[in-house]
Amino acid sequence: MSDEATKKPELKLVPEENGEEATTPIAKPGAFDLNKFKSKQKPTIADVETLQTVLPVHSLAQAKDFVRLHPNEEKYWSDELCFVNVPTKGQTHHTLHLIDEELAMRFLPSARIIRMRLALATKPYDVFFLCQVPSQNLENPWNKSNLRACAQAQTKWTTATSRKAEGVEDYKIDAARNPKAFPDPKWPTQPLAGC
Repeated sequence: MSDEATKKPELKLVPEENGEEATTPIAKPGAFDLNKFKSKQKPTIADVETLQTVLPVHSLAQAKDFVRLHPNEEKYWSDELCFVNVPTKGQTHHTLHLIDEELAMRFLPSARIIRMRLALATKPYDVFFLCQVPSQNLENPWNKSNLRACAQAQTKWTTATSRKAEGVEDYKIDAARNPKAFPDPKWPTQPLAGC
């Protein structure tokens, strides 16, 4: 073999028609801009909402915050239901369970059966829970004031605070001074019976 055959080929720029070599300018990077990397898409799919699953159950006063109850009692409030507190190993407080009324009346003393309604409720910024709404013994000052607080919370951000320390057996009911203090709730469209 000749030296010509083993010689590596050389790469050269081909001159343009005017005789100058063609060059491609490389743009110098500008200042770093983090905004170019921002996400622009919403994290959810259009027309899809989060399905509510397990929600805590407690009273309006136990929320210890401003609360709203869903204004539509027909779809988002239950009828009166029966509950019983069940001791749970490893927990300091009993766990509230639904119970069939006939079964409860047959095996439990009437004082152990708790009857109340549940209403879909939220703390500010859509922190949903099921609010206990009294449905029995409404002459009791605690139940009477709790029921007033629940009714007010259907249209206003409301808190209920125990007045027991003052020697008064009811709740102090307050509404947010500024009605726009919190955004309106984004209520789920799934009715309470479907939860």
